[in-house]
Formats: sequence, C-alpha cells, structure tokens
Amino acid sequence: MKSWPYPSVPKVPGSPVPLVLFDTADNEKREVERGNPTGMYVCGITPYDSTHLGHAATYLAFDLIYRQLLDNGHDVHYVQNITDVDDPLFERAARDGVDWKELGTSQIDLFRSDMEELRVLPPQHYIGAMEAIDEVITMVQQLLDCGAAYIVDDVTYPDIYASISATRQFGYESGYSRELMEKFFAERGGDPDRPGKKDSLDALVWRAHRPGEPAWEAPFGAGRPGWHVECSAIATNRLGPHFAIQGGGSDLIFPHHEFSAAHAESALGTPRMAGHYVHAGMISLDGVKMSKSLGNLVFVHKLTQAGHEANAIRLGVYARHYRGDRDWSAQVLAEAEQRLSTWRNALQHPGDTSEIAQVIHEVRTRLADDLDSPGALQVIDDWAARHQTDGQSNPKAQELLTSAVDALLGVNL
Repeated sequence: MKSWPYPSVPKVPGSPVPLVLFDTADNEKREVERGNPTGMYVCGITPYDSTHLGHAATYLAFDLIYRQLLDNGHDVHYVQNITDVDDPLFERAARDGVDWKELGTSQIDLFRSDMEELRVLPPQHYIGAMEAIDEVITMVQQLLDCGAAYIVDDVTYPDIYASISATRQFGYESGYSRELMEKFFAERGGDPDRPGKKDSLDALVWRAHRPGEPAWEAPFGAGRPGWHVECSAIATNRLGPHFAIQGGGSDLIFPHHEFSAAHAESALGTPRMAGHYVHAGMISLDGVKMSKSLGNLVFVHKLTQAGHEANAIRLGVYARHYRGDRDWSAQVLAEAEQRLSTWRNALQHPGDTSEIAQVIHEVRTRLADDLDSPGALQVIDDWAARHQTDGQSNPKAQELLTSAVDALLGVNL
C-alpha cells in the first residue's frame, strides 16, 4: 500500500545530541540503540473513522522521534501497519450500510492526506493486514509448530489461540498485574469468556471463518488474522526479530504490544522483540477523554478546513509532553497560533548566528531528553521574547533557525 509524500528535511549544522527515550518495559530512560538500519514500528489505524487529534498526537510524537534519529545520522527504517480487516471496520460498515472495503479505503485516503498536511514523515513500508495474510499464516504455523499456540476444541469454529505461558517473560512489556491485565483484556478487544481457551488471557491469532466474514485459506483452516499477530508478522518480516522501537498510544501497552512481542518472541526464538517500547499519552477534549462513543472528537481535516495551520496544530500538541495524557481545547489551539505568530515576528530580526546556534543546541538538548517538546518550545519562546522589538534583519540567521525548526520540530516558519 502506498504511503504519503516525504517532505523535505533540512540538514541542521552543529552537533546532534543522542536521543534518550523512556522504555515502558524497563521503566527507565536510556539511549536508543543504533541499528543497521535502526528499525521503528508504529501501530497504525483501523480505518473506520477519520483522523482525530488522539491519532494525530501519537503519530506526531513518533514523527519527533524519527526527526531526532535522522538528526543523529541513523538510517531509520520505519514500518507502519493498517488493520484493514477487523471487527470495528465491519461493524461501522454494517451500521452505515456501506461496503467495508470501500469504507476502509476512504478512511485510509483521509488519514494519508491528514498526515501529509501535518508534514509527518511517512514510513518506508505502509502495510495493510490484507497484504500480509501470507506472513501471518506463516507466523501462526510457527506458533503451532513450537507449541506456543493451540486450536480450540470447537468443531464449528476452530479458532487458534496463543498461550500466555509460551514465553517465560510474558508480562515484561507492560509490567501489569494479572488483575489489571484481565481488566484491559476485556475492555480492549479480548475475549476472556471464549469456551475452549486454556487461559482467559490467551490471545486470538487466527479466527476461523464465520458466514458473512472475509476469509483466507490456510493449512490450519480458512479464516482471518488476529490483531496482535498481524503486527508481529508485519514488523519482524521487515525489521527482523529484534529492532529498536515498538510504538503507539498508551492504550496499546496491554494487550496489543504485550502479545505482539510475545508472538514474535515465541515464533522466532528471540529474547526481546524491541529495544524500546514507547507509548504516547491520550488526548482529551476540554477535560474529557476523546472517544467515539462520546462523540467528542476533534478531526484534523476539519481543523485545517476551518483555516487552522498544520504548524499550529503541531505546536498545540507539542505544548505538553508526549507521554502524559493531555487536553485539547480552543484555548490550546489559540495559544499555539499566538506562539507561531510570535516566532514569525521575531524571525524578522533574529539576532546573530552565534545566538541562533546556541538556541538550536538547546532545542536539540531538550528534545534528546525523552522528547521534552515543552522545554524545546520554551527555548524558542525565550529567544522570541528577546527579539520582538525592531532590529536588523539577518538572512543567514533567519535561514539557520528556520531550517532547524523545520528539521527538528516539523514546523514551517
């Protein structure tokens, strides 16, 4: 599946600062490992609704990571999936009386246009679940062959499940208690009450064909992929059994990322799938978590259609730290637009190049510390406050700062 156009990323002079990120699994910050290439996998959308600020905030966080890695000279190999065959898509299509494939295609197109508008760096591989069916079948067979998965004793629907006991380290990625795992498993797409499972937490890797559902032939029976194994197969087939970063929203910590890692580790015999498990916080609207059920979603394309710059949307998202749950409101957007205006005014008389070089170094330092975007914005705010009155133009300093803000923050001044 095609991605979206790659925006230009200027080269920033000066010395980069190695990126340190918080790892969910080890509950600590440490430097991102340099691979050959450096692999990053970020879970993509299930295309049954438009791109809202919650989606955008996650992909903007990983866009910052991508940009800091590029600044440090990493050869980044970025992979993202699209879960284009799944229950939420079927349910939405049935509700609206449309074909599920057409619905998925329309929402994928809208997502791509939103990412292009936000100037998010695209993945080199943008892979739909339906494109990766053969890869999933191979991994499910590997799980069966090594005893990590089993077929439930159900003549009508012989679904295949992966056992939580297949790896000794199951649970290391989230660090959750059994009680919390059970809670999130039930709330986030799990089926704890499915008869025939050996453990209520065992995860579906292959759903046997039901009437009215799409299915693909496999040696173990026709059906379709489970959610977690889809990401395991897509990631490891392009990045190898171990890669640098597995990422997504904090709601994916369990069960999705826990099982994605466990499936890969069981099937491929690797001790740990990702060097870092990185998670972005959730976005609320006026203090209430955005959710489709509440209908309190803010859509990217509606903001841009209303005349709000993508640059301001980025600054609004970056005004709070990526790992925290954050609020979005008209005030947040207005403050971001004012910040953008203030920066642009200061750019008319920016000072000398030595001052700009110091600003860039401080921005790099803040972003290298687990993406301290609020700190990075404050550095530029402080510079802008010193240059609001009339002064001399300095084209070289202007170009230097403009290129750095573009490359490191994705904001076009």
